[in-house]
Amino acid sequence: MRFDVGCDLEEFKEYWNRNGYDGNLDHLMNVVVKDPSQLIVWSEKNKIVGHAVWHETNTEEHRKGDARDKEDREALYKLLGKKKDFVELHEIWLSKEYRGKGYGNEFFDFFETYIKGRGYVDLVFYAHHPAALAIFRKHGYKEGGYLAGLKEHVFHYSLEHVP
Repeated sequence: MRFDVGCDLEEFKEYWNRNGYDGNLDHLMNVVVKDPSQLIVWSEKNKIVGHAVWHETNTEEHRKGDARDKEDREALYKLLGKKKDFVELHEIWLSKEYRGKGYGNEFFDFFETYIKGRGYVDLVFYAHHPAALAIFRKHGYKEGGYLAGLKEHVFHYSLEHVP
């Protein structure tokens, strides 16, 4: 398994369509065109088999000018301790036939090293899928609870003490 930051956008669209992924491709493409480093693709035998998208954010705003609701802010303050910038791992997805083989752990090792190398210390992820919940708990992410308004669990991981 290989992890690449950014990729050919036409190749990514083909992968997206091949897998019948139901996320918002137009929104994702707008994010990636602005900053290709926010897309990480997982490749096996020169074929994209998964992807992750991340972005910078903070405890007050989800996106520039898009205020977080009270429940979300309170959960983030509980996890992070104060108003703070962090990286949100926005989405992570792996083709079904590649799941259950340890690639998630490999990705987290890669992603944490990559993000720390960019000068970030705190990672946050929102999840509801049982497999995602399991991998975040297994990888040592601290759970901040279930956010009823978002219908998601929120997790935090600090890279402060990671070499």
